[in-house]
Amino acid sequence: MLSWSSGKDSAWALHTMRQNSGLIVDGLFCTINQEFERVAMHAVRVALLQKQADSIGLPIQLIPIPHPCSDADYARIMGEFVARENARGVTGFAFGDLFLEDIREYREKALSGTGITPIFPIWGMDTRVLATAMLDSGLRAQITCVDPSQLAPEFSGREYNADFLRDLPPGVDPCGENGEFHSFAFAGPMFGHEVKIKVGETTTRDKFVFTDLLPG
Repeated sequence: MLSWSSGKDSAWALHTMRQNSGLIVDGLFCTINQEFERVAMHAVRVALLQKQADSIGLPIQLIPIPHPCSDADYARIMGEFVARENARGVTGFAFGDLFLEDIREYREKALSGTGITPIFPIWGMDTRVLATAMLDSGLRAQITCVDPSQLAPEFSGREYNADFLRDLPPGVDPCGENGEFHSFAFAGPMFGHEVKIKVGETTTRDKFVFTDLLPG
């Protein structure tokens, strides 16, 4: 099972795994803000998640998370999900993490002793090289969220492309691994067809800048 954020890194992790004959990707899973019915941080609508999964050709399991959600509640909800997946024969959870050691350690600790092995198919890749490889492959993504303390709000709603990368200020990771921005992947080698989207309004909420995407 692949942890699916809806963004480009998850999409590239899937692409990488599909090229490994030793791995069988059984499906996707994603935590959803129960109050707003959107992906946490990425703020992507559930309807668009389903369109991604349909184009990819894999089922997606949505895990509702209350808002706000305590660490204890989150651990309980995810623990129950892990147990269910292991009971049906899942042996690994894959993640699109790139270089944040604390995130990797958290996932490894959370899955320790569960019977499910954490997998990091794109871990340690040079993010500038990776960004170029994504674009060269035909991957396309839209920026859905920006942390204005790290990146100007005007970057939200832009397409992730060569112009976007060129305009990033020094110190901003080209893949946004430090939380500078989040994205929605809508085309590329991991999709059977392009997911049609329309770019909606940009708003500020909880100190982040979000651009709404609607089904096209």
